[in-house]
Amino acid sequence: MWENLFKHINVTRAKVHIPMGMAEDIDAFCDWYEEKILAAGGIDLQILGIGANGHIAFNEPGSSLGSRTRIKTLKEKTRRDNARFFSDMKEVPKYAITMGVGTIMEAHRLLLLANGEGKAEAIQATVEGPIMAKFPATIVQLHRYATVVVDQAAAARLEGDYSGF
Repeated sequence: MWENLFKHINVTRAKVHIPMGMAEDIDAFCDWYEEKILAAGGIDLQILGIGANGHIAFNEPGSSLGSRTRIKTLKEKTRRDNARFFSDMKEVPKYAITMGVGTIMEAHRLLLLANGEGKAEAIQATVEGPIMAKFPATIVQLHRYATVVVDQAAAARLEGDYSGF
């Protein structure tokens, strides 16, 4: 996140909070993280990516739509998709600490970003499909201030006309 976004925009480190995957006491860290969000008055802007399988953050398909920050086992597809960030597949984590879907939905505003044809099915489900745990990103349909920004390739399977947006 620092390399691809935060170092390019006007934001201070003190205002950015990314779950710490190397926490010694995971449950305590997750509780602390949720408490920090509440103490700050909530999240102003939640920036989300989307996985090809419809996950947001690391809320894999089947995640509870009311979940809070916790540890999740990553699907093999997610691990393969993230292997590009590691020198060897053996180094790709099998687990991740993730903000839960319920926590994400409490943010004041959501910004979901997607690019590439590999995200087209997930974007179609997210924007036009029914809300379901199989595609956790579909929950953004219920958020009052959600914005979805995609390139042409990620939008390729959309059936509606969104040209006016």
